[in-house]
Amino acid sequence: MEVNTPLDIRLKEKAAELGFAACGIARADAAPRTAERLHQWLAEGAHGDMLWMETRAHQRESPAALWPEVQSVIALGMSYAPREDPMRLAGETARARISVYAQGVDYHDIVKKALKALARWLVAEAGGDLKVFVDTAPVMEKPLAAAAGLGWQGKHTNLVSRTDGSWLFLGAIYTTLSLTPDVAGRDRCGSCDACQRACPTDAFPAPYRLDARRCISYLTIEHAGPIPVEFRAALGNRIYGCDDCLAACPWNKFAEAARANRAFLPRAELAAPRLAELLALDDATFRQVFSGSPIKRIGRDRMMRNCLIAAGNSGDAGLQAAVAPLLDDPNEVVREAAAWAMERLAHPRSG
Repeated sequence: MEVNTPLDIRLKEKAAELGFAACGIARADAAPRTAERLHQWLAEGAHGDMLWMETRAHQRESPAALWPEVQSVIALGMSYAPREDPMRLAGETARARISVYAQGVDYHDIVKKALKALARWLVAEAGGDLKVFVDTAPVMEKPLAAAAGLGWQGKHTNLVSRTDGSWLFLGAIYTTLSLTPDVAGRDRCGSCDACQRACPTDAFPAPYRLDARRCISYLTIEHAGPIPVEFRAALGNRIYGCDDCLAACPWNKFAEAARANRAFLPRAELAAPRLAELLALDDATFRQVFSGSPIKRIGRDRMMRNCLIAAGNSGDAGLQAAVAPLLDDPNEVVREAAAWAMERLAHPRSG
């Protein structure tokens, strides 16, 4: 590419070389309503046990609240569009469902490596200071990505892209450079409410609002205690996350699996794992099986809790032999879930 090509064009070309499916630029102050919406959500208690959302809320209000020197935000998206139907295991009794994003290697590592490479390129080309973020810092990636033109926040609150549907991992580069901003994404949900209707636990009190306390992704990943009984049947065989609202989005028909990073292809043991085998994992084998996976961070006990709920929902009496040893598990939450599962398997009509 010619050296007189504008920096923003060259930046996007480089991002594509590094595996990003989407790249856009926004001014650091381009999402002014973020703070208002965040504080309303926190005031409603809709964040549940995610106290880290509260403790650093002031830094999430805007990019400048985290880093006063920032002038521009480069928003990036890496596709993990699935090759198979995310809902194909719905209703299975012997196998468990893991969210598409967690079936491959840990996205944090892949996205951050590419972000750092792009950051090095940008500094070499144009100088300036910058900071790189992917999911672990107090950054509101979704409204910033929408402001940068990557898409819009759909009624399920996740980003929706016209070309990649709901299947984008987001990252951001904050820079002191004043870059040419892109046009913000326009909401194209229209009258569609497919994502709202797809939610098994009615986690959306209204379009564009999520009550995490009712969300299966929150319950199976972020929530540490017993899963509330009222939601257990709705979990079905989901043991880590939930794709239902994402998979229901009609914009996914434009998402091409060929654009997805190959690192996110499902590992064989995570694409359709057997519940009986998962229930047999001790801490050491759990760490071995989920090495290099984002699932590892929830720990063996939380995974056992989730698998026991799935076992109880299966109606498969043959799983009693796998559940029984966990009635004496050292972890109280695991023991309670095991007792619930045994009761359900012995009396399938019980709650």
